[in-house]
Amino acid sequence: MTANGYAQLGLYMVVLLALAKPLGAYMARVYEGRPFGLDRLLGPLERWIYRLSGIRADDEMRWQTYAGAMLLFNLTGVLMVYALQRMQGLLPLNPQSLGPVSPDSAFNTAVSFATNTNWQGYGGETTMSYLTQMLGLTVQNFLSAATGMAVLVAFIRGLARRSAQTIGSFWVDLTRTTLYILLPLSLVLALALVSQGVVQTFGPYAKASVVQPTTYDEPVTDKDGKPVLDEKGRPATKKARLMEQVIARGPVASQVAIKQLGTNGGGFFNVNSAHPYENPTPLSNFLELLAILLIPAALCHTFGVMVKDTRQGWAILAAMTIMFVGLLALCVGAEQGGNPLLTGLGIDQHAGELQAGGNMEGKEVRFGIVNSALWATATTAASNGSVNAMHDSFTPLGGLAPIWLIQLGEVVYGGVGSGLYGMLVFAIIAVFVAGLMVGRTPEYLGKKIEAYEMKMASLVILIPPALVLLGTAVAVVTSGGKAGISNPGPHGFSEILYAFSSAGNNNGSAFAGLGANTPFYNISLGVAMFFARYWLAIPTLAIAGSLAGKKPVPPGAGTLPTHTPLFVVLLISVVVIVGALTFFPALALGPIVEHLIMMSS
Repeated sequence: MTANGYAQLGLYMVVLLALAKPLGAYMARVYEGRPFGLDRLLGPLERWIYRLSGIRADDEMRWQTYAGAMLLFNLTGVLMVYALQRMQGLLPLNPQSLGPVSPDSAFNTAVSFATNTNWQGYGGETTMSYLTQMLGLTVQNFLSAATGMAVLVAFIRGLARRSAQTIGSFWVDLTRTTLYILLPLSLVLALALVSQGVVQTFGPYAKASVVQPTTYDEPVTDKDGKPVLDEKGRPATKKARLMEQVIARGPVASQVAIKQLGTNGGGFFNVNSAHPYENPTPLSNFLELLAILLIPAALCHTFGVMVKDTRQGWAILAAMTIMFVGLLALCVGAEQGGNPLLTGLGIDQHAGELQAGGNMEGKEVRFGIVNSALWATATTAASNGSVNAMHDSFTPLGGLAPIWLIQLGEVVYGGVGSGLYGMLVFAIIAVFVAGLMVGRTPEYLGKKIEAYEMKMASLVILIPPALVLLGTAVAVVTSGGKAGISNPGPHGFSEILYAFSSAGNNNGSAFAGLGANTPFYNISLGVAMFFARYWLAIPTLAIAGSLAGKKPVPPGAGTLPTHTPLFVVLLISVVVIVGALTFFPALALGPIVEHLIMMSS
């Protein structure tokens, strides 16, 4: 790798960590109700929203009520997005006259965007109208992100409060997150992206006559837009002649801004941020990359401020950053090292003045290997799932890094809110393990960790692996699951494992060689996304409610400090060991054996 590559990676990490403290302090002020500047400007709007909705800002909730409000709100979002897709052919802002989305795809997409997963089994520019993209998908980008941050704040209050019965109001947390954090940041980022050439228009798709007409094979689809298979079970095609190019466009910048900041990831276009209208320049690439991890990193400082010990937040951030940098090195090194098959043939894959070197398959020349691998690592460390390169074209070890980051539970920075509360659950497990080793009742931030908290924490770490591994097992032995495989052998298995890992951990990215827009995958992945989101949020809120009601325990000589390098190492070990023990057998059948086969060829 060149010095320029190292400089780009270093610059990204420096800017990210430098912004964590000021943004984290601002968000803490928002949630604690202290003055923060924007409250003077937008405070009247906030109060008007409460009056319109019949909400009393000072009416706090027990954890059961908080969880019920969260579920009701998100279920309403699922139903609204589903209805919007099914009726989009009858609704305005549809200049391409796109018809209704099929029932199974509409279900998958509605669940995907409401759960902050943003798995996309469809091509945005050929499937969704402008109204569906804006009113359905972009709105859910805001609200699903705000939901995750609200659950996190409730969890932090559970850790910080003493002998309390309530953990805040879901409606207030949702409103303040959207109004004071997500909307202002998205407005700034959208304007910056427009300045770089990201399109933002309500005009219809543009058309241009091609210089040289050509004949090509066009896939045959049914009335629902799904591929038709020939007698051999392969996608059928027909000859077509290209005379005119249709150039898709639309209100892109406004959706891209929140898809990155809210760790949503769902792109306006099919190829996501690899598309030049979503991500045209190196500067837009840097801003979008920064936006992916900005809020998750800053929330660590927010946590420290709200529990009145900023060292706790820095310890969590340090653990996240160490794991991120390690897997980033693996991904960049594997991609820059090139294709093992070509290395065996004596082909020069070193970076130099005349070539980028390494594995450039599936990558945009304007971004190169370093920025593609950095994006792949960041988007899977967070539950973002957007891409600027095709993960399916990565080397086996290059693809192993992002898939394992997902399988760790999306706690290495993770999704906005959900990543940090997932890591805090791992912190509770870490102090429990430490307590077992010394024969002492575990404590975290002055609260005793007892049987109830450990039962709920066990649910949080066991449900995603169960969804991933069971879903993968069903897919590889059923005709519906095997029908989507386009690459036989270990790589085809990796595609299925990646799909269920992505859905079961609310990431949304994919090894795109898998044909997933089928009833089998739309329904099975939709179910996995739904349970992965809410079966984790509810136990997390249960832990918050239990801890909020406890009295603090004074620290003693045997209390494990949770802000020291020792605890950082312990926390990393717990996360890595759980991930390794759970998924190593499956990874050995996929990317690991694929790498060994390529090395021996």
